[in-house]
Amino acid sequence: MKTNSGAKKRFTLTGSGKIKRKHAFKSHILTKKTKKQKRNLTHDAIIASVDVKGVKALLCVK
Repeated sequence: MKTNSGAKKRFTLTGSGKIKRKHAFKSHILTKKTKKQKRNLTHDAIIASVDVKGVKALLCVK
């Protein structure tokens, strides 16, 4: 099976096996967003537990 190219650009595996993702809404139209919003969108997040199975399938990870 091949790894999904879009998924491999968007997700990274941590050492403990969790999957990290970036926050959305940080690329443009930033003038109307507060400093606090932009700062909080900068940090990575862990994907939700309900999405783990699907993302691991896209990444070909067991």
